[in-house]
Amino acid sequence: MLAIFKKELKSYFLTPTGWIFLAVFLLVSGISFATQLVFPGNSQYTMFLTGLLFVYLFVVPLLTMRIFTDEKRFKTDQLLLTGPSNLWGIVMGKFLAALAVFLITIAVTFIYPLLLSFHGKLDWPMIIGTYIGFVLLGAAFIAIGVFVSQVSEGVVSAAVLTFCAIIITFIIDFMQQYMPTTEPSGLVWAVILIALPLSWLYSSGKNWAVTAAVALVLAVMLLLFWFFGRTLFFGLIGKSLGWLSLTRRFGSFSMGILSLDAILYYLSFSGFFLFMTVQSLEKRRWS
Repeated sequence: MLAIFKKELKSYFLTPTGWIFLAVFLLVSGISFATQLVFPGNSQYTMFLTGLLFVYLFVVPLLTMRIFTDEKRFKTDQLLLTGPSNLWGIVMGKFLAALAVFLITIAVTFIYPLLLSFHGKLDWPMIIGTYIGFVLLGAAFIAIGVFVSQVSEGVVSAAVLTFCAIIITFIIDFMQQYMPTTEPSGLVWAVILIALPLSWLYSSGKNWAVTAAVALVLAVMLLLFWFFGRTLFFGLIGKSLGWLSLTRRFGSFSMGILSLDAILYYLSFSGFFLFMTVQSLEKRRWS
Protein backbone atom coordinates (compact mmCIF):
# COMPACT_ATOMS: atom_id res chain seq x y z
CA MET A 1 0.00 0.00 0.00
CA LEU A 2 2.79 2.42 0.89
CA ALA A 3 4.45 1.97 -2.49
CA ILE A 4 1.14 2.64 -4.29
CA PHE A 5 0.53 5.68 -2.09
CA LYS A 6 3.97 7.17 -2.84
CA LYS A 7 3.64 6.48 -6.56
CA GLU A 8 0.17 8.05 -6.79
CA LEU A 9 1.07 11.07 -4.66
CA LYS A 10 4.16 11.70 -6.77
CA SER A 11 2.15 11.40 -9.98
CA TYR A 12 -0.26 14.10 -8.84
CA PHE A 13 2.54 16.65 -8.78
CA LEU A 14 4.43 15.37 -11.83
CA THR A 15 1.30 15.76 -13.96
CA PRO A 16 -1.09 18.71 -14.26
CA THR A 17 -3.85 16.97 -12.28
CA GLY A 18 -2.66 17.88 -8.80
CA TRP A 19 -1.71 21.42 -9.73
CA ILE A 20 -5.02 22.05 -11.51
CA PHE A 21 -6.87 20.78 -8.44
CA LEU A 22 -4.85 23.05 -6.16
CA ALA A 23 -5.24 26.05 -8.47
CA VAL A 24 -9.00 25.69 -8.96
CA PHE A 25 -9.75 25.07 -5.28
CA LEU A 26 -7.54 27.89 -4.01
CA LEU A 27 -8.69 30.32 -6.70
CA VAL A 28 -12.38 29.77 -5.91
CA SER A 29 -11.82 29.78 -2.15
CA GLY A 30 -9.65 32.91 -2.39
CA ILE A 31 -12.28 34.80 -4.39
CA SER A 32 -15.01 33.67 -1.97
CA PHE A 33 -12.89 34.65 1.03
CA ALA A 34 -12.33 38.13 -0.36
CA THR A 35 -15.93 38.77 -1.45
CA GLN A 36 -17.67 37.18 1.55
CA LEU A 37 -15.37 38.09 4.44
CA VAL A 38 -12.65 40.63 3.61
CA PHE A 39 -14.53 43.28 1.62
CA PRO A 40 -17.73 43.24 3.77
CA GLY A 41 -15.69 43.05 7.00
CA ASN A 42 -17.46 39.83 7.98
CA SER A 43 -15.92 37.30 10.41
CA GLN A 44 -18.40 34.40 10.00
CA TYR A 45 -15.77 31.96 8.78
CA THR A 46 -17.89 28.83 9.25
CA MET A 47 -20.50 30.24 6.85
CA PHE A 48 -17.71 30.82 4.33
CA LEU A 49 -16.56 27.18 4.59
CA THR A 50 -20.13 25.91 4.30
CA GLY A 51 -20.55 27.99 1.16
CA LEU A 52 -17.47 26.31 -0.31
CA LEU A 53 -19.14 22.89 -0.39
CA PHE A 54 -20.28 23.44 -3.98
CA VAL A 55 -16.59 23.45 -5.05
CA TYR A 56 -16.59 19.68 -4.50
CA LEU A 57 -18.74 19.36 -7.63
CA PHE A 58 -15.86 20.51 -9.80
CA VAL A 59 -12.64 19.65 -7.98
CA VAL A 60 -13.29 16.07 -6.83
CA PRO A 61 -13.90 14.80 -10.41
CA LEU A 62 -10.59 16.46 -11.38
CA LEU A 63 -8.82 14.72 -8.53
CA THR A 64 -10.20 11.21 -9.01
CA MET A 65 -10.96 10.83 -12.74
CA ARG A 66 -7.54 9.35 -13.61
CA ILE A 67 -7.04 7.09 -10.59
CA PHE A 68 -7.98 3.86 -12.36
CA THR A 69 -8.83 5.02 -15.89
CA ASP A 70 -5.17 5.84 -16.57
CA GLU A 71 -4.22 2.30 -15.53
CA LYS A 72 -6.60 0.94 -18.18
CA ARG A 73 -5.48 3.49 -20.74
CA PHE A 74 -1.78 2.65 -20.40
CA LYS A 75 -2.46 -1.09 -19.97
CA THR A 76 -0.86 -1.19 -16.52
CA ASP A 77 -4.00 -2.41 -14.76
CA GLN A 78 -3.10 -6.05 -15.38
CA LEU A 79 0.24 -5.51 -13.65
CA LEU A 80 -1.61 -4.20 -10.61
CA LEU A 81 -4.10 -7.05 -10.59
CA THR A 82 -1.45 -9.76 -10.93
CA GLY A 83 1.27 -8.10 -8.81
CA PRO A 84 2.18 -8.79 -5.18
CA SER A 85 0.01 -5.99 -3.76
CA ASN A 86 -3.38 -7.06 -2.44
CA LEU A 87 -6.45 -5.28 -3.80
CA TRP A 88 -7.20 -3.44 -0.57
CA GLY A 89 -3.64 -2.12 -0.56
CA ILE A 90 -4.05 -0.85 -4.14
CA VAL A 91 -7.38 0.84 -3.46
CA MET A 92 -6.33 2.34 -0.12
CA GLY A 93 -3.02 3.57 -1.55
CA LYS A 94 -4.78 5.40 -4.37
CA PHE A 95 -7.53 6.72 -2.09
CA LEU A 96 -5.08 8.00 0.54
CA ALA A 97 -2.94 9.69 -2.12
CA ALA A 98 -5.97 11.60 -3.44
CA LEU A 99 -7.00 12.41 0.14
CA ALA A 100 -3.46 13.66 0.91
CA VAL A 101 -3.63 16.13 -2.00
CA PHE A 102 -7.01 17.26 -0.73
CA LEU A 103 -5.66 17.70 2.82
CA ILE A 104 -2.68 19.71 1.57
CA THR A 105 -5.10 22.07 -0.18
CA ILE A 106 -7.31 22.36 2.90
CA ALA A 107 -4.23 23.07 5.05
CA VAL A 108 -3.36 26.03 2.81
CA THR A 109 -6.83 27.54 3.38
CA PHE A 110 -6.12 27.57 7.13
CA ILE A 111 -4.23 30.78 6.41
CA TYR A 112 -7.60 32.52 6.00
CA PRO A 113 -8.81 32.27 9.61
CA LEU A 114 -5.32 33.13 10.84
CA LEU A 115 -5.50 36.37 8.85
CA LEU A 116 -8.98 37.10 10.20
CA SER A 117 -7.83 36.49 13.79
CA PHE A 118 -5.65 39.63 13.59
CA HIS A 119 -8.77 41.74 13.07
CA GLY A 120 -11.22 40.18 15.48
CA LYS A 121 -12.07 37.28 17.75
CA LEU A 122 -12.98 33.99 16.04
CA ASP A 123 -14.91 31.00 17.34
CA TRP A 124 -12.11 28.45 16.95
CA PRO A 125 -14.08 25.37 18.14
CA MET A 126 -16.66 26.03 15.41
CA ILE A 127 -13.93 26.58 12.82
CA ILE A 128 -12.08 23.38 13.77
CA GLY A 129 -15.35 21.44 13.78
CA THR A 130 -16.25 22.76 10.34
CA TYR A 131 -12.82 21.78 9.00
CA ILE A 132 -13.23 18.25 10.38
CA GLY A 133 -16.62 17.96 8.68
CA PHE A 134 -15.15 19.42 5.50
CA VAL A 135 -12.44 16.73 5.46
CA LEU A 136 -14.85 13.87 6.23
CA LEU A 137 -17.27 15.01 3.52
CA GLY A 138 -14.38 15.38 1.08
CA ALA A 139 -13.18 11.86 1.90
CA ALA A 140 -16.66 10.50 1.18
CA PHE A 141 -16.77 12.25 -2.20
CA ILE A 142 -13.25 11.05 -3.06
CA ALA A 143 -14.32 7.47 -2.24
CA ILE A 144 -17.20 7.87 -4.70
CA GLY A 145 -14.75 9.19 -7.30
CA VAL A 146 -12.38 6.25 -6.78
CA PHE A 147 -15.21 3.77 -7.34
CA VAL A 148 -16.50 5.61 -10.42
CA SER A 149 -12.98 5.75 -11.87
CA GLN A 150 -12.70 1.98 -11.49
CA VAL A 151 -15.98 1.20 -13.25
CA SER A 152 -15.48 3.80 -16.01
CA GLU A 153 -13.62 3.20 -19.24
CA GLY A 154 -12.42 6.74 -19.91
CA VAL A 155 -11.27 9.87 -18.10
CA VAL A 156 -14.13 12.03 -19.36
CA SER A 157 -16.82 9.52 -18.44
CA ALA A 158 -15.27 9.12 -14.96
CA ALA A 159 -15.32 12.89 -14.41
CA VAL A 160 -18.90 13.29 -15.66
CA LEU A 161 -20.24 10.36 -13.64
CA THR A 162 -18.47 11.56 -10.48
CA PHE A 163 -19.91 15.04 -11.01
CA CYS A 164 -23.41 13.54 -11.40
CA ALA A 165 -23.01 11.34 -8.31
CA ILE A 166 -21.91 14.29 -6.17
CA ILE A 167 -24.65 16.59 -7.45
CA ILE A 168 -27.23 13.93 -6.51
CA THR A 169 -25.96 14.04 -2.91
CA PHE A 170 -26.48 17.81 -2.94
CA ILE A 171 -30.04 17.76 -4.28
CA ILE A 172 -31.20 14.70 -2.34
CA ASP A 173 -32.63 16.86 0.45
CA PHE A 174 -34.51 18.93 -2.12
CA MET A 175 -35.85 15.75 -3.77
CA GLN A 176 -37.02 14.35 -0.44
CA GLN A 177 -39.94 16.76 -0.05
CA TYR A 178 -41.36 15.83 -3.47
CA MET A 179 -41.31 12.07 -2.98
CA PRO A 180 -44.63 10.19 -2.57
CA THR A 181 -45.44 9.21 1.00
CA THR A 182 -48.10 6.53 0.49
CA GLU A 183 -47.62 3.03 1.83
CA PRO A 184 -47.78 1.32 -1.62
CA SER A 185 -45.07 3.64 -2.94
CA GLY A 186 -43.00 2.76 0.13
CA LEU A 187 -43.47 -0.93 -0.65
CA VAL A 188 -42.32 -0.43 -4.25
CA TRP A 189 -39.29 1.51 -2.99
CA ALA A 190 -38.47 -1.32 -0.54
CA VAL A 191 -38.58 -3.83 -3.40
CA ILE A 192 -36.18 -1.65 -5.40
CA LEU A 193 -33.81 -1.38 -2.43
CA ILE A 194 -33.86 -5.17 -2.02
CA ALA A 195 -33.33 -5.76 -5.76
CA LEU A 196 -30.10 -3.72 -5.83
CA PRO A 197 -28.04 -5.89 -3.42
CA LEU A 198 -29.57 -9.03 -4.94
CA SER A 199 -28.34 -8.04 -8.39
CA TRP A 200 -24.89 -7.37 -6.93
CA LEU A 201 -24.97 -10.74 -5.13
CA TYR A 202 -25.74 -12.58 -8.35
CA SER A 203 -23.20 -10.65 -10.44
CA SER A 204 -20.50 -11.44 -7.87
CA GLY A 205 -21.09 -15.18 -7.62
CA LYS A 206 -23.25 -16.08 -10.62
CA ASN A 207 -25.10 -18.43 -8.28
CA TRP A 208 -28.84 -18.50 -8.92
CA ALA A 209 -29.56 -20.82 -5.96
CA VAL A 210 -27.97 -18.54 -3.33
CA THR A 211 -29.52 -15.43 -4.86
CA ALA A 212 -32.97 -17.03 -5.00
CA ALA A 213 -32.70 -18.24 -1.39
CA VAL A 214 -31.75 -14.78 -0.13
CA ALA A 215 -34.49 -13.19 -2.28
CA LEU A 216 -37.07 -15.59 -0.81
CA VAL A 217 -36.08 -14.77 2.77
CA LEU A 218 -36.19 -11.02 2.08
CA ALA A 219 -39.55 -11.34 0.29
CA VAL A 220 -41.07 -13.18 3.27
CA MET A 221 -39.76 -10.51 5.65
CA LEU A 222 -41.14 -7.79 3.39
CA LEU A 223 -44.59 -9.42 3.34
CA LEU A 224 -44.59 -9.77 7.13
CA PHE A 225 -43.80 -6.10 7.51
CA TRP A 226 -46.52 -5.25 4.98
CA PHE A 227 -49.24 -7.17 6.80
CA PHE A 228 -48.20 -6.54 10.41
CA GLY A 229 -46.32 -3.23 10.30
CA ARG A 230 -47.63 -1.41 7.25
CA THR A 231 -47.05 2.02 8.80
CA LEU A 232 -43.31 1.46 8.38
CA PHE A 233 -43.78 1.99 4.64
CA PHE A 234 -45.40 5.41 5.08
CA GLY A 235 -42.93 8.06 3.88
CA LEU A 236 -40.24 5.40 3.43
CA ILE A 237 -38.80 7.02 0.28
CA GLY A 238 -38.25 10.37 1.99
CA LYS A 239 -36.86 8.74 5.13
CA SER A 240 -34.35 6.65 3.20
CA LEU A 241 -33.25 9.61 1.08
CA GLY A 242 -32.80 11.67 4.24
CA TRP A 243 -30.69 8.90 5.74
CA LEU A 244 -28.47 8.88 2.64
CA SER A 245 -27.94 12.66 2.76
CA LEU A 246 -24.28 13.61 3.18
CA THR A 247 -24.70 17.37 3.34
CA ARG A 248 -27.36 17.31 6.08
CA ARG A 249 -24.92 15.73 8.53
CA PHE A 250 -22.41 18.48 7.80
CA GLY A 251 -24.64 20.94 9.70
CA SER A 252 -23.58 19.67 13.12
CA PHE A 253 -19.89 20.20 12.29
CA SER A 254 -20.53 23.79 11.18
CA MET A 255 -21.94 24.44 14.67
CA GLY A 256 -18.80 23.05 16.31
CA ILE A 257 -20.52 19.80 17.34
CA LEU A 258 -18.52 16.63 16.68
CA SER A 259 -21.39 14.18 16.32
CA LEU A 260 -20.21 10.58 16.65
CA ASP A 261 -23.15 9.47 14.51
CA ALA A 262 -22.11 11.78 11.67
CA ILE A 263 -18.42 10.81 11.93
CA LEU A 264 -19.24 7.10 11.79
CA TYR A 265 -21.63 7.66 8.90
CA TYR A 266 -19.01 9.47 6.81
CA LEU A 267 -16.39 6.82 7.59
CA SER A 268 -18.85 4.01 6.79
CA PHE A 269 -19.93 5.73 3.57
CA SER A 270 -16.31 6.04 2.44
CA GLY A 271 -15.59 2.46 3.47
CA PHE A 272 -18.60 1.18 1.52
CA PHE A 273 -17.46 2.73 -1.77
CA LEU A 274 -13.88 1.56 -1.22
CA PHE A 275 -15.25 -1.93 -0.55
CA MET A 276 -17.27 -1.77 -3.78
CA THR A 277 -14.11 -0.71 -5.62
CA VAL A 278 -12.23 -3.73 -4.26
CA GLN A 279 -15.10 -6.02 -5.27
CA SER A 280 -15.08 -4.55 -8.78
CA LEU A 281 -11.34 -5.16 -9.06
CA GLU A 282 -11.76 -8.69 -7.71
CA LYS A 283 -14.33 -9.38 -10.38
CA ARG A 284 -11.98 -8.07 -13.08
CA ARG A 285 -9.12 -10.15 -11.70
CA TRP A 286 -11.04 -13.39 -12.19
CA SER A 287 -12.91 -12.47 -15.37
